[in-house]
Amino acid sequence: MIRSNNIARWLDWPTVIIFLTLVFMGWLNIYAAVFSEEHSSIFDTSQRYGMQLIWIAATLVIAVVILAIDSRFFVVFANFFYFILIGILLFVIFFGVEVNASKSWIELGGQRIQPAEFAKFATSLALAKYMSSYGYKLDSIKSYINTSLIVIIPIVLILLQNDAGSAMVFTAFVWVFYREGMPHWVMAFIGFMILLFILVLIFNKFIILLGLILLTIVLFALISRDHKNAIRFSIGLFGLTGILYGVSEFFDLGLSPYSIILIPIAISIPIVIIYTYLQKAKHVLALLLFLAITSAFSFSVNYIFNNVLDVHHRDRINDLLGIESDPLGWGYNVNQSKIAIGSGGFMGKGFLKGTQTKFNFVPEQSTDFIFCTVGEEWGFLGSLVVIGLFVALLLRLITLAERQKEAFARIYGYGVVSILFFHIAINLSMTIGLFPVVGIPLPFFSYGGSSLWSFTILLFIFLKLDSSRLD
Repeated sequence: MIRSNNIARWLDWPTVIIFLTLVFMGWLNIYAAVFSEEHSSIFDTSQRYGMQLIWIAATLVIAVVILAIDSRFFVVFANFFYFILIGILLFVIFFGVEVNASKSWIELGGQRIQPAEFAKFATSLALAKYMSSYGYKLDSIKSYINTSLIVIIPIVLILLQNDAGSAMVFTAFVWVFYREGMPHWVMAFIGFMILLFILVLIFNKFIILLGLILLTIVLFALISRDHKNAIRFSIGLFGLTGILYGVSEFFDLGLSPYSIILIPIAISIPIVIIYTYLQKAKHVLALLLFLAITSAFSFSVNYIFNNVLDVHHRDRINDLLGIESDPLGWGYNVNQSKIAIGSGGFMGKGFLKGTQTKFNFVPEQSTDFIFCTVGEEWGFLGSLVVIGLFVALLLRLITLAERQKEAFARIYGYGVVSILFFHIAINLSMTIGLFPVVGIPLPFFSYGGSSLWSFTILLFIFLKLDSSRLD
């Protein structure tokens, strides 16, 4: 039967304790990040730490209200929440308040709220509702399209608000798809395309194209186990490429590198088709499609990079990849962040004793770069504790998700895990220079009411679903 009473008994208290610990530690670090002698009281509501305390109090009220609501309410009204948030995101595009070049805020009672943050839990609910519906299976083009649209719609609306960081978070739902039956090769292909995007920015496209051809041949040999024909095809293709290059150079034909490699490919296509027909090897056509898609993507990367991404995004990616460097310009934030974290050493400088933090060397040090304060004042040991708490939270949530008897609760649980993991991984990576700066808050730590409330709603809906699970 469904557990509908005595919430205190069935609530997962280890998760609640980790949540409260992270929120408390976040509040202390916000205080340390913006501390000043003139406003030394941690309860001063004219300062960010004072406002954060008010939002924490509201957060606890929100958590209690969610736990008091019947769990079936979230199942029944899942789509309602989703469409309401989609409507609000549309409203923000036309009537929102612009902050830091992103028109992604609305102002209510003198306070700014970012609807994109709340769209995360709404999308998680809608996704769980659809994917848990009767007869649903992630095994057809239609199911992939419908499921993807639930995620793509908020991504597009948030991108129109010029908030790429928040939009990027929604890609984390791919882990939900994977848990619910998406094939391994799809995840591998997505990871490969991300890697390919990076490689194209670093290396010459001609080298990339040669690498893709070689990879396709290797995959053919592994899948078909026809190593002899794989070797013959490699010798023929690269031999013909070498001959074309030699002829072009000797007779000064002026063939471009791409022509030299594309001509042999064009010649080999009929041979591959004949081989496929004779051997009835359908996987060969799949490999040709793989080569075509990855090659086309390689040639489109530069266009996407130069025409779709904003200037500051391009600069940050170039800085991360070592293509360009500007430690006093676009690389200033990350450079100062690494200095602050590194200066903490093993034990840290002590609470309120961080010099990099105190003298505001790190921009946005109470929001996106809050982890700098942890690294500087608490050192490696303190940073390890914080990361350990986040890891413990994620592992606990995975355990809770796996023990659910209802598909809705399990899918929603994995949505919670995916979003939190994405935020934690990207935020920590960007503060130490392993990922471009994209403006993603650290859950329960970063200053801000919208992010704190949205993460709390996201988490406690799942805790309510877990507490009411079927025995």
